[in-house]
Amino acid sequence: KVEEVLTDGRRIITFRNGTKKEISADKRMTTISFFNGDVKKIMPDQRVIYYYADAQTTHTTYPDGLEVLQFPNNQIEKHYPDGTQEIVFPDNTVKCLYSDGFKETFFPDGTVVKVEKNGDKIVVFSNGQKEVHTAQFRRREYPDGTVKTVFCNGRQQAKYSTGRVRIKDEESNIILDK
Repeated sequence: KVEEVLTDGRRIITFRNGTKKEISADKRMTTISFFNGDVKKIMPDQRVIYYYADAQTTHTTYPDGLEVLQFPNNQIEKHYPDGTQEIVFPDNTVKCLYSDGFKETFFPDGTVVKVEKNGDKIVVFSNGQKEVHTAQFRRREYPDGTVKTVFCNGRQQAKYSTGRVRIKDEESNIILDK
């Protein structure tokens, strides 16, 4: 290795493989430029910023344990110390994955999808409608109070805001309409 001390106090160490390590005059910042194009910076505030040249991806690690990945397609992932992950996609959809298995997705049009650990799903649409999906049924709730349910055996039930109830069997034959 070759070590240079510059007049401004910076030190540059060059290794045989082409990797260079630059240490600031106050020794608070270090930049390592690897032979493959990757760059690692250790900042004065103890952040570590690693740029992966091949993947064009930046991985920043904060002193509190937060990790942020920035991808070339503008996707950003945040990995929190508690195991929670937040992914912001290029279209501004945001997906949150919690350490207990719960998931939430927020779409740009205002739609929100929540998935419980057991697989139950609730979809709240921007128009006020809501869908609930479980292993037993799928139900759509409308802003006017109408509720339509399709059960796993194919039976259908509609309760309208007017009080009318309609039930169909598995072959869509009406068995009740009052």
